[in-house]
Amino acid sequence: MTVLLDTHALLWWLKASPRLGRTARALMVDRENTVLVSAASIWEITTKYRIGKLSDIEAIVHDLPAVVRAEGFSLLAIAAEHAARAGLLASDHRDPFDRVLAAQSLADGLTLLSSDEVFDSMGVARLW
Repeated sequence: MTVLLDTHALLWWLKASPRLGRTARALMVDRENTVLVSAASIWEITTKYRIGKLSDIEAIVHDLPAVVRAEGFSLLAIAAEHAARAGLLASDHRDPFDRVLAAQSLADGLTLLSSDEVFDSMGVARLW
């Protein structure tokens, strides 16, 4: 199975947080699965760090792509198709990071690992 991590799923994995769902954790540790991290999540995390919302990740924020790869996850670029689909999604949800994740999930047939139910109204396959 190929799964895409929501930003909070990646952060909770990196922090070994008990908030990470049991199903999500099991899918992430199973090396038979491909775990993807979107460039949108890298962008979101570094932006939130810069504005002071994630001050506890200083040790990893400056080399986040390498940290993601070291965890055995793969990076997913934002393609023009993803960007167009994110802009055209028929959803009132305004968060640009979530819109890109939804578009990537839909365009590439990926299951999103997220606790955020907002994705359900966008038609995204979601597990937690």
